[in-house]
Amino acid sequence: MLRGKMKAVVKHHRGYGAQMQVVDIPDIREDEVLIRVNMTSICGTDIHIFTWDKWSQGRVNPPYVFGHEFAGEVVEIGAIVNNVSVGDYVSAETHIVCGACRQCLTGQFHICKNTSIVGLDIQGCFAEYVALPAKNLWINPIDMPPDIATIQEPMGNAVHSVLAGDVLGKTVAIIGCGPIGLMAVAVAKAAGADKVIALDINDYRLQLAKKMGATHLIHSLKQNPLEITKGLTDTDGVDVVCEMSGNPAAIEQGFKMATNGGRISILSLPAQPVTLNITEDIVFKGLTVQGITGRKMFSTWQQVSSLLGSGKVDVKPMITHRFSLSDFEKGFDLMIKGQCGKVLLIP
Repeated sequence: MLRGKMKAVVKHHRGYGAQMQVVDIPDIREDEVLIRVNMTSICGTDIHIFTWDKWSQGRVNPPYVFGHEFAGEVVEIGAIVNNVSVGDYVSAETHIVCGACRQCLTGQFHICKNTSIVGLDIQGCFAEYVALPAKNLWINPIDMPPDIATIQEPMGNAVHSVLAGDVLGKTVAIIGCGPIGLMAVAVAKAAGADKVIALDINDYRLQLAKKMGATHLIHSLKQNPLEITKGLTDTDGVDVVCEMSGNPAAIEQGFKMATNGGRISILSLPAQPVTLNITEDIVFKGLTVQGITGRKMFSTWQQVSSLLGSGKVDVKPMITHRFSLSDFEKGFDLMIKGQCGKVLLIP
């Protein structure tokens, strides 16, 4: 059994920021594995935790190691583990489910009522090593670069959001061009969307959206999203809206720009209540509104792997920065300022 100490990024207190600390290498249970982290990446959820916003204040209990996106090598396995071996190159589904609730028993593992989340409820991967249940591991193709392998988990969110319904030949609006929104642009394009409209208030990220395949860009502070989307759709409205911003005004606009009978998939985590005109913008329109949490296990992972393996989705343009784990604060600063795509950290 591997013993000793490791460096890790710790959410050390109930407030802004985090610290690099030396902590124990985690022990593993009989159904767990120990993984040496080769690469990890910063997620929007990590920004919520780092900045200590209202959502994280009610959800997170420091101190603990956070982070949940990674690629690494299995270095130790528990006594009853038989699905992976030492030396396997893996990433992980970060929702740990009970397997016994009504949702799990009907195959809806992604909405398990008793879900624990890596980097929120259990120790995360902003570290040199992470311990996880073997059932949560996804074995990567040996030739997949670690910078690609580490972002499969968030790409799964994008795939789940976009492909929650049909997009072939449809007009798709992606509101919010953070890393997952950028991947959603590429997924919608690969899935055969007619128009992929990217909306944000950040010129840097809008240009990344163009590189990822967006056919139209809307700067929501400089332009009128409702007028432009109406013009792009012959006044009909957008077929599919994927909400990735969490901004209340943007969410309201998303409902207004959706066409009658359209779909809205909401992945974002608004930090405050959102006001909607339910009568006019949902009921009379006959909209389908779906909350998106995590990835379908493991069908979404298979879709992600296939999209990457086939070359239909190229995520490299949205990977903009790499730092050592010790320089994590530089990555968080860029994410908070919105002057980056995906930020990778190397232990």
